[in-house]
Amino acid sequence: MDRRQFIAGSAAAVIMLRAGAGLARSGPPSGRYIEIALWDGAPPGGGGPAGDAKLSAKGALSNVVRPFLSVFRPQKPNGQAVLVAAGGGYRRIEMGHEAWPAAGWLVNLGYTAYVLGYRLPAEGWRDGGLVALQDAQRALRIVHSREKHVSALGFSAGGHLLGMAITRPDFRAYPALDALDNTPARADRAALIYPIITLEKPYDHSSTHKILVGPDATAAAEARWSVQNFVTRHTPPVFLAQADDDPIADPHNTLIMAAACRSKHVPVTMYRYSSGGHGFGMGKPGTPTLEWPARYQEWLRTAWETAGRQKFINE
Repeated sequence: MDRRQFIAGSAAAVIMLRAGAGLARSGPPSGRYIEIALWDGAPPGGGGPAGDAKLSAKGALSNVVRPFLSVFRPQKPNGQAVLVAAGGGYRRIEMGHEAWPAAGWLVNLGYTAYVLGYRLPAEGWRDGGLVALQDAQRALRIVHSREKHVSALGFSAGGHLLGMAITRPDFRAYPALDALDNTPARADRAALIYPIITLEKPYDHSSTHKILVGPDATAAAEARWSVQNFVTRHTPPVFLAQADDDPIADPHNTLIMAAACRSKHVPVTMYRYSSGGHGFGMGKPGTPTLEWPARYQEWLRTAWETAGRQKFINE
């Protein structure tokens, strides 16, 4: 069954409807949404897979030929948008387990959710690891052209991807293709949930490390793909959540990111949980990770109120 349709050509949008009860567990949030192609024509990077995108029964996306944004807008938007990137070790994108549940939760709170379908570096792209970062930068630019307040929310490898994007807003991952590409790829704040942050030793055993730099990577290559090395005083406020028994993203990842933020005087909020493992999404039943969405909601609300007060002062 063709569960998703992709827009070809320009960055036009088409209204789509949820495709029946078969997607109840792994499909996008119910209701109408639009899908926007990131690139007008072929994306940068060269090469890539052919055919249609593949979506597993559990909602894992792969064979991403045409990267896109799915836009879920609440009936009463609160004026804030969140760019969501699921993980999957850069081998797949866990839409059903991470991105779509997060989007539905955000929409229920009044946030406009933009779910990113990014290219996977190992699917034959000549630019390799850069293609996912190209898509994340383009997505941030598109969202900022449509929304005033933009946050980022990344899970696992999606946390690594958005971490790289929000800490390097002026890095040119691809040549400018239009006027939009001459604007910074930035976010006002970012939440990274059980993220891969560092690829440096001894934290070099993740799928993210294998896909982006390979088993024989030099220390310099590992450093170039480690988020903490690009934190500056201009990095936006960061929210972190991770379980201490995470077997995939070593629990030191969030500690490393928090330390990097503090060293540059970047506001950082971190929640650590005694259990929950990796990939707990919006919270794993029976573990304290069920708490993190409420903490994140409060963090978003406080940030929104602070932004509103600042706007009033500036005016």
